[in-house]
Amino acid sequence: MFKLEGKRALVTGASRGLGWQMAKSLAQQGAHVFLNARDASLLQQKVNELLAEGLRVESLPFDVTDSDALNRAVSQLEDLYQGVDILIANAGIQYRSPISEFEKSDFTRVINTNLTAVWELAKVCSRSMVKNSWGRIIFTGSITAELGRATISGYIAAKGGVHALCRQLAVELGDKGVTVNTIAPGYFSTEMNSALVSDKDFSEWVCSRVPVRRWGSPQEIGPAAVFLASNEAAYVNGHVLTVDGGFSISM
Repeated sequence: MFKLEGKRALVTGASRGLGWQMAKSLAQQGAHVFLNARDASLLQQKVNELLAEGLRVESLPFDVTDSDALNRAVSQLEDLYQGVDILIANAGIQYRSPISEFEKSDFTRVINTNLTAVWELAKVCSRSMVKNSWGRIIFTGSITAELGRATISGYIAAKGGVHALCRQLAVELGDKGVTVNTIAPGYFSTEMNSALVSDKDFSEWVCSRVPVRRWGSPQEIGPAAVFLASNEAAYVNGHVLTVDGGFSISM
């Protein structure tokens, strides 16, 4: 079960953190994975690491907010590989500021990266999926799409949009053989959260709130992506799979 041989997957934001772990897990299950990020040098290091394991991986560096670069990259995949079967739209950024001091330019930057690029990736990658009558689109959402937290209004607005977009596209593409789902991580010990992890008070608060009493390990996100990308998840559509140790259900 959950084998992905013969499937081609594009994972954005794959040079570190959750994206890297999801890309690695898909490759270990047999998928031919295209790792995307902006830093070509770092990305190639990750590709080399997986190639050393005998896995099928390639580097595909581009900025997801650069529409022209995004479309060129996906067109290249269509020309060389008949497109992709699996998209994990994971690339994202965070910006923290009180709402009274939150600059519109920063809000727009977060929305463009975390929501607009996700929409465009789904738009262009779904072409080959619809043509082949099989596809898996997986978004990285967040428990903050449902739970408020101070100083991250841009991030929360974007992730709320991602969750809504997932439902809409699941309805639009479901009868074409394409499922659309979202993984909503809780607090994971990643590079993006390094400042929070190292903050003793905050880290203790997280551990006190999470029923399993710890931060999530990045390695624990990969199996969720493998499941949603697999044939076994064919009847899972429009779903938000929360992976948070129980944070969002605990009072």
